[in-house]
Amino acid sequence: MPNIKSAIKRVKTISTRTLRNAAAKSALRTAVKKFEVAVAANDANSADLLKQANRALDKAVTKGLVHKNTAARKKSRLTKKFNQANLSA
Repeated sequence: MPNIKSAIKRVKTISTRTLRNAAAKSALRTAVKKFEVAVAANDANSADLLKQANRALDKAVTKGLVHKNTAARKKSRLTKKFNQANLSA
């Protein structure tokens, strides 16, 4: 534990931010996974889940959790999965 007042504050804020970032990243992964499971099972609500996953990715970019190009790549891949599932069904 640091002795300097500003360093003590930094430790506290970093731990708070780490928890918040972990929760947000977990929510992002959950949204993506829900979509992938729905596509694999040919669920009817996969379009809504795709929309939610894309929204979660966009939010992650604005919060600085994911780089914008990473989010764009993931959104592209999810959309590609969705289109291929609907094409074959």
